[in-house]
Amino acid sequence: MRRRLVSMNKRKLLTGPYLVWAVAFILIPLAVILYYGLTGSDGHFTFENILAIGTVENFKALCLSLLLSFISTLICLVLAYPLAMMLSNMKVSQTSFMVLIFILPMWMNFLLRTMAWQTLLEKNGVINQILSFFHLPSIQIINTPGAIILGMVYNFLPFMVLPLYNVLSKIDRDIILAARDLGATPVYTFRKIIFPLSLPGVISGITMVFVPALTTFVISDLLGGSKILLIGNVIDRQFQQGSNWHVGSGLSLVLMVFILISMFLTGKYDKNGEGGMF
Repeated sequence: MRRRLVSMNKRKLLTGPYLVWAVAFILIPLAVILYYGLTGSDGHFTFENILAIGTVENFKALCLSLLLSFISTLICLVLAYPLAMMLSNMKVSQTSFMVLIFILPMWMNFLLRTMAWQTLLEKNGVINQILSFFHLPSIQIINTPGAIILGMVYNFLPFMVLPLYNVLSKIDRDIILAARDLGATPVYTFRKIIFPLSLPGVISGITMVFVPALTTFVISDLLGGSKILLIGNVIDRQFQQGSNWHVGSGLSLVLMVFILISMFLTGKYDKNGEGGMF
């Protein structure tokens, strides 16, 4: 009994730093956002800051953010699923090397990675210089939604690959072999066995790509040339340029709805945490 109490006390001590971190960097910022989002400049309770999403500019930015986030998430899923299947079928040594290649870009600063694409895609950038050398027509992709989608896919693709690889590598190969022995075609095996079993990784990957793509403002700033406003840019301008914390916080609360929905879906389809990155 005494040993059990000592063990419980040790666990409480170990959780102490995390609780302090959670309060300081999660709960307090959330409380500040809630306060500013639900009050006006006079300090009285109001929903006006949240309803600011209904203005033409803000609603257009939200719709465009949802559209570009959906497209980039879909592209990431289409690219990542076959790649994750290939990785899960490789030998351990080969898989470790390939996974390392996907993790390496994540070690580099997010801003630097995006600025690199800005250098590649600009009017006199590296890609257009190469095309000009071969007497091919140049491409004008910078400052367009296409450039923003490209930046999103490049930056967030590893967040789709790793959860899918993690869940696919845990599927029992005997189940797949048994299905093939019973005459199931590869398409039928994928549709009835592999994909349903990999659904936790799919949901986790979609969440990990869609949420940051929806809230980003750096990618649209650099690759969109500040000409294409996403909801993240609108919120950033409210905080940075307009110093309007109330409206900025109200719009942030609107985005939190999408984050809560994604958390609900992840919890529903990935109850055992099988779709984690590692």
